[in-house]
Amino acid sequence: MSSLSSIVFFFSSLSFIFFCFLDNGFAGADEISGGRHLIRVASLVPATTCSPSMPKVADDRKSSSAKVVHRNGPCSKLTNNNKATVTEFLIQDESRVKSIHSRAKINSASKTNTPLQDTDSISIPAKSGDTLGTGNYIVTVGLGTPKRDLSLIFDTGSDLTWTQCQPCARTCYSQQEPIFDPSLSKSYKNVSCSAPQCSALISATGNTPSCSSSTNTCIYGIQYGDQSFSVGYFATETLTLSPTDIFPNIYFGCGENNQGLFRGAAGLIGLGRDPLSLVSQTAGKYGKYFSYCLPSSGATGHLTFGKGKSNFANAKFTSLSSNSQLKSFYFIDIIGIKVGMKILPIPRSVFTNSGGTVIDSGTVITRLPPTAYTAMKTEFRKQMSDYNLTNPLSILDTCYDFSSYKSVLVPKIGFIFAGNVVLSLSSNGIFYAASTAQVCLGFAGNNDDTSLGIFGNVQQQSLEVIYDVAGGKLGFAAGGCS
Repeated sequence: MSSLSSIVFFFSSLSFIFFCFLDNGFAGADEISGGRHLIRVASLVPATTCSPSMPKVADDRKSSSAKVVHRNGPCSKLTNNNKATVTEFLIQDESRVKSIHSRAKINSASKTNTPLQDTDSISIPAKSGDTLGTGNYIVTVGLGTPKRDLSLIFDTGSDLTWTQCQPCARTCYSQQEPIFDPSLSKSYKNVSCSAPQCSALISATGNTPSCSSSTNTCIYGIQYGDQSFSVGYFATETLTLSPTDIFPNIYFGCGENNQGLFRGAAGLIGLGRDPLSLVSQTAGKYGKYFSYCLPSSGATGHLTFGKGKSNFANAKFTSLSSNSQLKSFYFIDIIGIKVGMKILPIPRSVFTNSGGTVIDSGTVITRLPPTAYTAMKTEFRKQMSDYNLTNPLSILDTCYDFSSYKSVLVPKIGFIFAGNVVLSLSSNGIFYAASTAQVCLGFAGNNDDTSLGIFGNVQQQSLEVIYDVAGGKLGFAAGGCS
């Protein structure tokens, strides 16, 4: 495979969001009457040792599971050089949210009539100086024949699956495993410029592909920020999810020019709603049905495709909706919030005027309309008046010093979704901590009430999150990682 010629790249926007919780126990908390959790303070800070969860047993006739770890935690095989600090995570998270909000205001239809360029290069205009984090949960899959195991970030707000490839035409960032070499795989094939899947990249990446005039090969480009992008050949390859779940001819990006905040991961798995996402490409077997449990930093979770034993019979489902300008994302409708025993007096219009709420596996901190967040923060502080506030942590403005406590009493936080589905966050879905001396309410307000709401992955930890895309439903169940 010939190397790519010069490629210029910069920022645009990506995608992200996430979801909520059911009443469930967690290793650091006990249920207390009156709408409160009794939480062991030591359980709130990032883990230093790995305590793997018992593996899920998937029904091989219906589903396939892979282990999920937090890329910054002790269960990750990424080196310490590839791990971010708490503050870095929050800075990247804020940039990601800005990107989603910016993308929500752009009519993507304006890009669909751009003709395919006959060239060996792709140029994308710079649109922002902000860096953009790309998610913090990774899963290992096999690619090629013979297969090579690669650790990839998985993202419910992206569509294209890609990995770094040899030869690196310009830049490849440092990754933990050896970079994939397509010349060593018997099943690798380039996609021609005339293939309909090449044109389909417009909706999957938000950018018009190019065509290599010398090889008649489709060239993709996807951008996540001014420092985060991947450009390379569009191709097909064999993907191995488990020993019995092997998919030939999966469309993916073989990136020869890659740069950004991927921190040792080999690339990204796109789990969005586009026809080129892995969810759509495996629909013949799994029926656009998948689930996951996002673990805390010191534990392991799973990503499961199909309806198997890892899905919970006691799951509660709310409806999924969509947005014409954010086609990759999964939307849910919040209709109320509860703190302790009190339902907050927030008009439902506060949530609808924002354009709805997206669930994103890559956004860390849940973003709410400021009217809703102010009501939550005010009531939470009132019910936490026995504890002293301390300095804010980046975007988090309600922080406590628990360093002199072994355990604390904390009000439960619950969300009410469409269909009157009531979910109470587990106790580790309430806080985001830098240390026991700085434990913060894990929510933030948007700049205004018209900005899109985002449910972040802090609120999703330890739950089974079930995506029945074909059925238009999203489910929540307790104990997803155990």
